[in-house]
Amino acid sequence: MSAAEKIQKHYITVEEYFEMEEQSEIRHEYYDGQVYAMAGTTLRHNEIVQNTASFLRGQVRSRGCKVFSESIKLEAIKRFYYPYPDVMLTCDKEDVNAEYIIKSPTLIVEVLSKSTMNHDRVTKLRRYKTIPTLQYYILVAQNEYLVEVFSRFEDSEAWIYQNFENIEDTIPFDKLDLKLSLSDIYEGIIMKEEDREEDFILKNQN
Repeated sequence: MSAAEKIQKHYITVEEYFEMEEQSEIRHEYYDGQVYAMAGTTLRHNEIVQNTASFLRGQVRSRGCKVFSESIKLEAIKRFYYPYPDVMLTCDKEDVNAEYIIKSPTLIVEVLSKSTMNHDRVTKLRRYKTIPTLQYYILVAQNEYLVEVFSRFEDSEAWIYQNFENIEDTIPFDKLDLKLSLSDIYEGIIMKEEDREEDFILKNQN
């Protein structure tokens, strides 16, 4: 996801937020009465998002499912938390026919950036886990070949963690009968050694 900046101090209602979003030219996330403007992102971030959405969409289109990217709101917690995930997959009939908001995703992807890495790994992970329909939460690094997958264990509140670091790795999403390879996700992306070194330093500082 892109970095978000708080734009007001006073509490606003969900209804006020929805009205503001309809008129705004930029995206805002809503969290417990506060609104945060979404900043711009990198070309690499955008390309990874589009790669991921495209390859997922190609596998689920015939099933009546849909894949959305970046500009669609998620009702993560009703009347409390409305973020814009980088990629969402849903097969829910109400979602498929919805106009503005997705409520029942089965898979969510966030592409990590330096400014949001901890937020995506901690805060969003905790909030997204409360979505009853969600089966997979995926974190994709920008500057190295690394995809982290959180999978719901059966229908419980327990989650399993896996990571994939080889460009030839294929990630199975057995509950959805899907597969996604790192070569698909990172298609056209050239990694730079200085980016990987910077990511290594940042991870070890946190």
